[in-house]
Amino acid sequence: MNLRPKFLSALPERSRTLLASVAAFLAGCTATALPPPAPPMPKPAAPAPIVIAPRTLPIPSPNVSNATNARAYRLDAAHHLYRKYAHRIYKGKLPAMLYAVGVLQIDIDGHGRVIRTSWLRAPKHAPEVIAEIEKTVRLAAPYPAPVRVGRVSYTETWLWHKSGLFQLHTLTEGQL
Repeated sequence: MNLRPKFLSALPERSRTLLASVAAFLAGCTATALPPPAPPMPKPAAPAPIVIAPRTLPIPSPNVSNATNARAYRLDAAHHLYRKYAHRIYKGKLPAMLYAVGVLQIDIDGHGRVIRTSWLRAPKHAPEVIAEIEKTVRLAAPYPAPVRVGRVSYTETWLWHKSGLFQLHTLTEGQL
């Protein structure tokens, strides 16, 4: 006995085979619900930032320096420059090879104004650094007024990274 409907016998053999395959596939399907999709994977946490402990040196008043000599004033002036240019300070230990190192003598009057600057060791291979350091020193005025010494002349060494960031030798975190 032939159980196939009449219309199937009118179809070509290839079409009947394809239709039979589709019917077999559909017969294997069930009406059960699929499990819910897995929740999305959590994003990995960002690595914790490296925090460098601040130095424990006392930070002087920004307006007045009670330094009794040029060496003590240099520390007050370095703190002043770090406050003014916090975004330009190289954080952490400097690499072994620096782009430039310069030694600048700075004369400050009794009101904290820059009277004169003179290079003791200029980074002549990097004239742009020379100009930038001089500009930075002048734009940072007025410095803390040296009330106990009146006028002061101090020397600072500038450690310049190729990125344009710097550290002052007075407050350096060292080199690798």
